[in-house]
Amino acid sequence: MNPLSVRQVRRRYLVLHGLRWLPVGLLIPVTILLMQERGLTLTQIGLAVAAQGVVVLALELPTGGFADALGRKPVLVVASLVGLVSTGLLVVADSFALLIVVWALQGVFRALDSGPLESWYVDSTLAADPDARYENGLGQGGTVLGLVMAAGALLSGALVALGPIGPVSALTGPVIAAVGLQVVYLVALLALLTERRAVTGPGVLRASVREAPRMVGEAFGLLRRSRVLLALVAVELFWGFGMATFEGLLPIRLAEVVADADRAATLLGPANTAAWLASAGGAALTPLLIRWLGAAPGAAVLRILQGITVVGMALFAGPTGVLIAFIACYTVHGASNPLHMGLLHRQVAGPYRTSLISLNSMVAMPAAALGGVVLGYIGDRAGVSTAMLVGAVVLAVAAPLYLPAWRAGRHPAGDGREVGVPDTGPLPEDGESVTRPSGDDVPATRLPGDDVPAARPSWDGESVAGQAQRTEVSGTTAV
Repeated sequence: MNPLSVRQVRRRYLVLHGLRWLPVGLLIPVTILLMQERGLTLTQIGLAVAAQGVVVLALELPTGGFADALGRKPVLVVASLVGLVSTGLLVVADSFALLIVVWALQGVFRALDSGPLESWYVDSTLAADPDARYENGLGQGGTVLGLVMAAGALLSGALVALGPIGPVSALTGPVIAAVGLQVVYLVALLALLTERRAVTGPGVLRASVREAPRMVGEAFGLLRRSRVLLALVAVELFWGFGMATFEGLLPIRLAEVVADADRAATLLGPANTAAWLASAGGAALTPLLIRWLGAAPGAAVLRILQGITVVGMALFAGPTGVLIAFIACYTVHGASNPLHMGLLHRQVAGPYRTSLISLNSMVAMPAAALGGVVLGYIGDRAGVSTAMLVGAVVLAVAAPLYLPAWRAGRHPAGDGREVGVPDTGPLPEDGESVTRPSGDDVPATRLPGDDVPAARPSWDGESVAGQAQRTEVSGTTAV
């Protein structure tokens, strides 16, 4: 087999990346409405979706060892098969118990799927050319993600607009189309992803699984040593909880406003398309925000602004106002993620970086699950608007948690330890410079955290360009 060139690797990565997320774009506008059509209350929907968060939380770190031990391609193929079963079951699942199974399988899929494709791209690129700049391909991957999610949402709205076809309801049509696209992705994965595997086997797999508790302990150790890191990760708890408002409750709020679930799903197709494009535009504004406000103050202001946009979704009386607020919310969301992740990256160096980012991703999942359950319960009893107002407050009250990062930026600690760099030995003598290790400066020797898998691209919104956009992708509404 002839080795792939850098261009070939990038092209295959972008094709597979796009095919991976296109079905998600179809599912986001209809999944919650479909579960409601099947008879579930908001509380039951929250509990069903929470199954995904629980499974991902349990498997997030251990599954990184699966790819190391078995190879990226086998793990991605298994993940794709599990995802296909999950979406296929969603076509027919008509009970609370079956929908819990759907979301639990989705959690397995996400835990297995997060990371191996991006790792394959980086390693294959460097194997083709050790001096290649793989960052360009990752950035293009973020662009592809936004485009296919927007296209999927638009296609979903068009399919719903066609109406029922025989026994298939209008809301089920996009799910069936998503199953077909997942089959296409699986075939493309088998054909396009090639790898030369290193040493593999059951022993490596067992060792990776055994290492997971230690890696979690190392990551929590970083939080104990840094108030800045602790505050930033705490933001993720509030953020994850509050995201249930615009990922889970917005479709129901829109259906309430227009008094027709099918019409709401039709509107959500183009609305999600516009929202994803707005999110990309918001991310493009982050350099200006840093220049005008600074990273930490800008992130704090955006937390408050996002809460305000959710208030708009809760209180506007017509569909136009609700959707404008929804698109504004995604604009703020797209701008917030790069600022937050940049602040995290500044607080930790070397082999501890992936541990911390994985932990940041992990805490969002139980928070999102809790948000879905609590806000769903409030929505059932006090109305969707009240639940969204509660979520808006939770989003906004996280703003002060950026103060430690702001203070650290103004008055950096002399030894670097206050801002999360691991204690690596005695301080330098007077007159010597203090150098913080970058990723390239870390010694080759094994350090705690070396085996931790790369940060998950977080409703399966994980990020984007990696972590930058989380809606599906850290969201909780798409299968």
